[in-house]
Order: sequence, then structure tokens, then C-alpha cells
Amino acid sequence: MGRDQQFVIPAGVLRAFETGDDATREWARALSSVAGDLLREWELRPDGVIRSGQAGVLVPARRTDGTQAALKLQVPRAETTAAILGLARWDGRGIVRLLDSDPDRGGMLLERLHGDRTLEAVEDDDSAVHVIGSLLARLHSTPAPDGLPRIEVILAGMLDDAPVAIRSLGGEDRSRLHRWMRTVAELEAEPGNHLLHWDLHYGNVLAADREPWLAIDPEPLVGDPGFDLWPALDSGWSTDDTVTDEHRVVRRRFDILTEMLGLDRRRAAAWTVARLLQNTLWDIEDGHSAISASAKTVDDALASFDA
Repeated sequence: MGRDQQFVIPAGVLRAFETGDDATREWARALSSVAGDLLREWELRPDGVIRSGQAGVLVPARRTDGTQAALKLQVPRAETTAAILGLARWDGRGIVRLLDSDPDRGGMLLERLHGDRTLEAVEDDDSAVHVIGSLLARLHSTPAPDGLPRIEVILAGMLDDAPVAIRSLGGEDRSRLHRWMRTVAELEAEPGNHLLHWDLHYGNVLAADREPWLAIDPEPLVGDPGFDLWPALDSGWSTDDTVTDEHRVVRRRFDILTEMLGLDRRRAAAWTVARLLQNTLWDIEDGHSAISASAKTVDDALASFDA
């Protein structure tokens, strides 16, 4: 991209961030300028349709040698720095490779994957969950770098917030949340020290050229591997009206993942409960007054393990 060329991110892409917080809206207003600067500094040429996602904006590009890449832009904050730290440490092992980064401007230069083909396209669910298991095994085996959030801090915050949040729930949901709180309190003594992805659902696994499948969009965290199971357990069925055997799907995925990762099932079920508590607290913060149906389904499916 030439030095005198002005790069513009389409208004339709930026519109996705209009409902964000003040920092997000300010970031979006300056994003075209930031993207243009990074394209020039990293000697990139725009090469495809610009997309927005939950976490930011992706600009397909080509490097000077013609290889495909993707410029990812996120709000510069702690989560973005954590993603950069994790991607740098993984160095492409089971996950998209980080080619360059600028934490201060929320920029990441990534290898280009096939964004139009996610693991959701795999019809055989056992095959899909085996892909997740193999990726998690590789991600968890990488030593965690310094500077990442730690799960013990997150658990403490959840237990601090839960007594107030629980007032928003009805009787049956209150009983369930109280049980989750007791389970999470028992986990505090052994938080674990593995490098976790934190959000490896089927939609965050893309087809690639370097390997058949690679993970994307990590939210790196240091903790117990069991805390990384819930996104895969919940993927797909909760938004698919044709799925009528949700409990069997969850248990089957749980069996495969715990076996592949060598996890104690009771402990992994307890860590999944921690995810359910975390998600429910976020829901309550967003104004919900009931535990979601999908959270109850996962909880009930794993109830025999969390005993």
C-alpha cells in the first residue's frame, strides 16, 4: 500500500461497534487511520473483503513476497495483549500463527486461514470433537508465558459477585446457582497452571493450508484444562432446533474430550460448572433473570460426574 494512499474501512463494518463502550467507539472512529498505518509499516497490500467479528476487524492482505496474511485489529486493552502473548508463545502449534504484532494499537498480523470453513461444517460430531480434543491437547502442553490472567483470580471474583447476582434469580435457579458456588469454592485450592484457550468452540476452528484445522481467537488464561471444555460441549446444539438428544451429545463430547486430554471426569465436570457460573453471572449483568436453558442442559448432562 502506497504511503499517500488513504485506507478506509467500510462504514458497514464499523457499524458493528456503535453499541460498544466509549473505548470501543473511540477505537472504531480511528480504525481506518490505524489500519492504514499498519498496512504501510508491515508492507501489506489489502486483498479481500474486510470483515467484522465480536472481537474486532479482519483485513485480508498480502505481504511483499505474495503470501496471504490477515491484519486483525482489536481494541488495545488487556484482553488484546493477552491474545498476543498467547499466540506468540504457541507460535502456530495448533493455532493460527502470529506473524507480527503491535499491542499498543491492537494490531496482529496473522497467517491467512479459510474463514468460510469452520469446524461447524463437519457433519460427523465425533470427528469434530476429536479435532477439538487434539487442538486442546497441543495448546495445553505449551508452557504459559508471564503476564496472563490467572484462573484463581477469576474464581475469587466470581464468588465475590455471586451473592448479589443470585438475588435476580427465582427459587429453582437460586438453588442451582448456590450448588455451583459450592463447587467453585472447592476448586480454588488447585487452580492449575496450563495455558488455556478459553473460547474453543466449533466456530473458532478454521480450515487451513498448513494443517487441516487450526484454532483462532484465543482469550489466553492460566488454569486447569477442565475449564476449557465448555465451549465445545455447548457448540451447535443449543441453537439447532433439530437436535433432540442434547444430553447425549454433551455427555458424548465430554467422554471424548476427557479421555483425549487425560482428565479426571469428576474434576472436569466441576470446572465445567465453573464456566456455567461465569456465563450466568455475565448474563445477569446483562439483565437476564434466569439461568439459560443451555446451561441447565449441560449441568444436568454432567450431574452424575459432579457429585
